[in-house]
Amino acid sequence: MDQILEGIGDTIGDIIASDVVQIGGRIIFVYIAVLWIASAYWAFRDMQQRSDNAILPYLVAAGIILFTPFFFILAVWVYKIVRPHEKIGEVWERNLAEEALLAEVEAIHHCPTCERRVDDEWIICPSCRTRLNRVCPNCSRLVGLDWSLCAWCGKDFERREIAAAATIEPLPSGLEPTGRVAAPASATTPAIPASIQTTVRSRGTSRGPGRSAATGDPLPER
Repeated sequence: MDQILEGIGDTIGDIIASDVVQIGGRIIFVYIAVLWIASAYWAFRDMQQRSDNAILPYLVAAGIILFTPFFFILAVWVYKIVRPHEKIGEVWERNLAEEALLAEVEAIHHCPTCERRVDDEWIICPSCRTRLNRVCPNCSRLVGLDWSLCAWCGKDFERREIAAAATIEPLPSGLEPTGRVAAPASATTPAIPASIQTTVRSRGTSRGPGRSAATGDPLPER
């Protein structure tokens, strides 16, 4: 029995010591080492695509290297479990899709009061009667309520206010444009002082009856 076991052992030893087996073992070890290093590099590049942290990819690759060529498969499984599920490019694409959808929703005009969908050419909301647009008085095109001028014909909506503000203020009452005092509409002959009337009357009586107080001419008979 011992001779049989010794024969089997010698045969196995001869097979292992053969050149073919030695070369095959070395090739297998090199293949495993290449997979080990390639797995570390793959984890490094994958983490670069999934995180903005510059140090984290190096830590992941070092973790796989420390698991040796015989247990790196376990490290790869652990990495696949804990890594972020989305890449940075996928997150950007999702954000762009959300922004595009939001912009499309915002492009649909809604009433600012009742939030119902309205048409671009409506002037008043048929639900809550909120004013949506206005008509240009020059070209009769629809313009926005917040427009300062018409984009179609160039009508300046604020020119009226500027012109009104620049209008010359009227002169005070009683002054003509030349600066002279104008007589009121209901103006009469200014009153003569009492002292002057007394003097005129005394002079008229001194000239005799029937004479004018101003010229001394005979007064017409009544």
